[in-house]
Amino acid sequence: MMKKHLEHTTALLAALTTELKLLKLWQTQQPSAVELASSAPFCCDSLAFEQWLQFVFIPRITQLINQQQALPSKIALRPMAEESFKQLSAQALLAVINKIDQTLTGQGDYCE
Repeated sequence: MMKKHLEHTTALLAALTTELKLLKLWQTQQPSAVELASSAPFCCDSLAFEQWLQFVFIPRITQLINQQQALPSKIALRPMAEESFKQLSAQALLAVINKIDQTLTGQGDYCE
């Protein structure tokens, strides 16, 4: 079951990447080291939420999957996504983020 869960999560990360690209939120340049090192809350942070998804969340979850380590189970991306993308027509992106939340918190189809 663990393998299916990791494969499903990998597929969701790919879908997240696709949706960010479709909405033209995917960045071609990585933020500076200072921006990436910030520990401030998003509302005060140096990274936009989409940057955090691309440069922190996706790589970190991918790393955990590749190392077959436990994935975070107490996570809620959707509230921040709703706030960050309220000016966009981003229903497909929000749907993917909701599936990621459900999968990681054990409420999705491929939960252990």
